Amino acid sequence: MKTTNYRDTLITASSDTPVAVGTIPEKPETVAGVQHALLADRPYAMTSDDLLHAAHVARGGDKDRADFFAKPQACLRASPLVKQFGWGIHHDSEGRIALVAMESEDYARLLADPAVKKTPGMRRSR
Repeated sequence: MKTTNYRDTLITASSDTPVAVGTIPEKPETVAGVQHALLADRPYAMTSDDLLHAAHVARGGDKDRADFFAKPQACLRASPLVKQFGWGIHHDSEGRIALVAMESEDYARLLADPAVKKTPGMRRSR
């Protein structure tokens, strides 16, 4: 089984994100809306793999976890939350994740922390 989990890593908001602050997706049925709903009130409650599979199921997917991860999945660097909505995603030492708004003190603290690896979110355009 492939994994998308990181440890002690901040996936930073994409350099070409169109917003200046972490923004809640307007459409709850989209990938971004589902991911935000799953993470916003439950920081560090799930891993990246947990989130991706839960979002798959929430959007009507029928694959169990093993089948879902039988094929490689894009990691959260490609999440629309990172690319379009101004969120960073922090992975703690156990691989659990939390949303961090790019304008927040927590985001600045994580960026300045040398113990936290920084990985840029994928750009929206080439």
